[in-house]
Amino acid sequence: MDNVKIGIIGGSGVYEIEGIKLSKEIQIKTPFGNPSDVIKIGDLEGVQVVFLPRHAVGHRISPSEINAKANIYAFKKLGVEKIISISACGSLKEEIKPCDFVIPDQLFDETKHRSSTFFSEGIVAHVGFAEPYCPNLRKILVDEARHLTLTVHDGGTYICMEGPQFSTRAESDVHRSLGFSIIGMTNSLEAKLAREAEICFATVGLATDYDVWKKGEEVSAEKVMANMKVLTANVKKLMKNVIPKLNYERNCCCKDALKYAIMTDPKTINSKTKKKLKLLVGKYI
Repeated sequence: MDNVKIGIIGGSGVYEIEGIKLSKEIQIKTPFGNPSDVIKIGDLEGVQVVFLPRHAVGHRISPSEINAKANIYAFKKLGVEKIISISACGSLKEEIKPCDFVIPDQLFDETKHRSSTFFSEGIVAHVGFAEPYCPNLRKILVDEARHLTLTVHDGGTYICMEGPQFSTRAESDVHRSLGFSIIGMTNSLEAKLAREAEICFATVGLATDYDVWKKGEEVSAEKVMANMKVLTANVKKLMKNVIPKLNYERNCCCKDALKYAIMTDPKTINSKTKKKLKLLVGKYI
């Protein structure tokens, strides 16, 4: 199996990354089912990268139907140590304008119908998640966005809603009153599962709209897609600059997140579960 250290999860409208020379496409089977789409492996200035569109090419998978477990597991199987998630989102703050970038440092999970852990069926683990995004990965994204003179907001809270409907105005007003910065439908599972898989994870939030709180500026699919054209062009430039700078040795908490997190006595874990999770827990159990 390939050993590729860097993974990109593409969101709405982002199905490829500028400058990457595609070397192969592979289908990976996981104990959790199939990933969203065929996984592409390519090269950018000598750096190998794995790319996966979370909604599948053609945007065929609804947020609640994305198999995030299979997506993150497949990246882990390929050797990925750092994931950049590209996520379209709505702005909950006046100063975050449509077509701005946000690199959030906090996450609030409001999803209702999703399983957010690899650990079940006889094994329990409690990973630390106070800082849901890798600080080292975040810093590189912010620095490179500024280097390219892109409008970027350093920090903020991403609230992940269930969807697929957009917010009601009441929901949007509550989210604003709580101080949240951006809202989307996909980030919480990816971040939680990446931490359980000991993979560094950071998000590039692409502000497409003002959600529904700002009268006269309410979100619509038409506005989102129009702004995504601008954002997609800019995020491809950002990735082209960022990826060559990700070949650093990790010294963050992400890489050892499971070290003290597994609560279950190894002798009591059934063989089926142990086999299923060997890729994640093998160095500890």
